[in-house]
Amino acid sequence: MRCKAHFMHFWRYFFRLPTVCWTVFCILTLPWAGHALTPEEIIVVANEKSDQGVELARYYARLRGIPESNVILLSVPVGETCSREVYERQIAGPMRRVLATIQPSWRIRCLVLIYGLPLRVKPPLQSADAEVEALRSQKQALEKQMEKGSESEPNLFASTVAEELEDVHNRLNQLKISSDSRASLDSELSVVKAADAPIGGWIENPFYIGFSKRQPSISKAKVMMVSRLDGPDAASVKRIIDDSIAAEKKGLTGVAYFDARWPMEDTATSSAYRLYDRAIQRAARRVKESGRLPVVIDTAGTLFQSGQCPRAALYCGWYSLANYVDAFEWQKGAVGFHVASSECTTLKKENSQVWCKRMIEDGVCATVGPVGEPYLQSFPEPEVFFGLLAEGVLSLAECYTVSLPYLSWKMVLIGDPLYRPFFTSQR
Repeated sequence: MRCKAHFMHFWRYFFRLPTVCWTVFCILTLPWAGHALTPEEIIVVANEKSDQGVELARYYARLRGIPESNVILLSVPVGETCSREVYERQIAGPMRRVLATIQPSWRIRCLVLIYGLPLRVKPPLQSADAEVEALRSQKQALEKQMEKGSESEPNLFASTVAEELEDVHNRLNQLKISSDSRASLDSELSVVKAADAPIGGWIENPFYIGFSKRQPSISKAKVMMVSRLDGPDAASVKRIIDDSIAAEKKGLTGVAYFDARWPMEDTATSSAYRLYDRAIQRAARRVKESGRLPVVIDTAGTLFQSGQCPRAALYCGWYSLANYVDAFEWQKGAVGFHVASSECTTLKKENSQVWCKRMIEDGVCATVGPVGEPYLQSFPEPEVFFGLLAEGVLSLAECYTVSLPYLSWKMVLIGDPLYRPFFTSQR
């Protein structure tokens, strides 16, 4: 996963709120409401070309009490990837027309995408960006200079070239982000109301807690929560729906597992990786303080291995790229995600070992992952996501929304957006 030092300013915008203030703060920053998400505020979206998807959409709506009129069928080519043209003409356009007919406009807060819809949106057809190519050439030339060195003043030469190389590298990374128009369908639809939103790059999420003191580039009124009920097959999707409802009735039980890399007190490095590692450990602390579940945190620098995670209810860890490690015995209703760059590139490809697909196959109820290189700072903030989930007031989709830094980008939330695994235990 690529993440350079010039991105580290991102972490300064996360504010550590006292636990007692979290729910109040987040409810006040959520769309138009002082309450958790309700069935009437959801639109269920399915592909009419997928009979199983349509059946699942109606099944989910019926079980959750979502009005039948809130089930919307689109006509989209079946497959995990759609073109930008198909997205605009057959998905975004129809969805904008549907949303425009709903009054008041804030009545719908969440979209649920159902099995049978695309997972990714390809970039528009275009030639390679000349500026990117020029910076790549400059970077290669500087790297060759570094290899050759200077016989007269080697230290000064190396320092000067290294500074120039770092500057070019940073500019190239920033340009690659701003020009990258590959996205998850889910993340694109989160800003579907903003028809003038740029195609390339990410958009700062105005609901993200860490950006609460920044001037938003997009109005909160134009942002939708988006979740997906999807998986390798229709049976796995039905199982996710059923497990969510069943787990809510008695409350999620089991053990919370957090897989870190360094001890919390280790301050030897302040890299972006180290800072995210601390965020994972703070998430473990939040869950432990909630008293919902016993917590196991591993800071040994290695992944949990087979048999080490019985009765797994919550999980966050890293880093095994597209290579699921089956260490878990997932509880019914389990929620977790693995931090790596490719873990939701497919939910259907046979024999794929990406974490989202394999976790669903093994029984997880909700997970998060990117459809392509997302950069580390675009993952949900673990302390916010798991801390709020453990409090039990807000729904899965709301916990995700306030913990997610960027929209119109790569991330996907798989799970029932209404799911509150610890709700019953506070009644």
